[in-house]
Amino acid sequence: MNVRQLILQKLRNQPSVRAAEVIKITGFSREYVNRFFRALVTEGKLNRLGKANQARYVLEGRKFKKVLVPITTHRKLANQDLREDVVLAEIEHSARALAGVPENVRRIMEYAFTEMLNNAIEHSRSREISVVINRQTASVGFEVTDRGIGIFNNIRQKRKLKGVLEAIQDLLKGKQTTAPRQHSGEGIFFTSKIADVLTIQSSGKKLIFNNVVGDIFIRDIRPARGTKVSFSIGVKSKRNLQKVFKNYSGEAYGFTKTRVGVKLYELSSEYISRSQARRIMSGLEKFKHVTLDFRGVKTVGQGFADEVFRVWQKNHPSITIEPKNMNDNVRFMTKRAQNE
Repeated sequence: MNVRQLILQKLRNQPSVRAAEVIKITGFSREYVNRFFRALVTEGKLNRLGKANQARYVLEGRKFKKVLVPITTHRKLANQDLREDVVLAEIEHSARALAGVPENVRRIMEYAFTEMLNNAIEHSRSREISVVINRQTASVGFEVTDRGIGIFNNIRQKRKLKGVLEAIQDLLKGKQTTAPRQHSGEGIFFTSKIADVLTIQSSGKKLIFNNVVGDIFIRDIRPARGTKVSFSIGVKSKRNLQKVFKNYSGEAYGFTKTRVGVKLYELSSEYISRSQARRIMSGLEKFKHVTLDFRGVKTVGQGFADEVFRVWQKNHPSITIEPKNMNDNVRFMTKRAQNE
């Protein structure tokens, strides 16, 4: 029996084939059958999905919708001389987890995965990092988990902040980094914009960027050591990495724009104080255009409005502050401050 022809014949009638199916039909050993699969992969006729006995094979060039999913690829990595690009290349080569994914989604996945893994490598102080890439019928995503200092705790310590919530607030601005000589602070910011959903779990908090509903949430979770980052995007997403970069860049193609949701800074009162205004605006002098999103904010105090729209703006006249989603109460207070 010609094993090679049998494999190709089965793939003309079904989306994928496993070695076990061929072994059952032919009675040959797994090692013997795998020789034919390896040869067909080397010749570029087949793609391999998965590892070891769970591997599936599909015809090269077969469209994504015909690829049998889900695929889950897991790696435990020693955090020593680790390179994020090498890790991704190895996973793509061996597991083919991104095979057939549209180019725009592939680029987004590659950017997000390498940025988040690099953060864990260089900031977590964790000896081991776990990564998972998940391929589903309608989506693709990954998880990066470490058992280090924790991202929010690291920001809190380095920026000398009072607590985890202030660290989250600082992170949300973008262009914030605990290692300014090595990093621009753009990785998490842009990753949060290109995901369908990005979650960051650390220090008893879960920060959720949900671009499907267009909102950001913070939830309490059971405290655990380290940080877990989860990313997902639909395989039919029309999102484009370069367009996202452009949306937050000026004419010189630098990262010059940011958007801050004021509601996230309302910790204990309906009114947002002058001190909270200072906390919000801290670090935003790095940008040329700042959008303040007041969605969900019922009103603001006079001190807050004065601090942002008169004091801070006077000290940074070259920076544009663009308030959005204000109700009548907030609009009245901001206009009053701007006219003084």
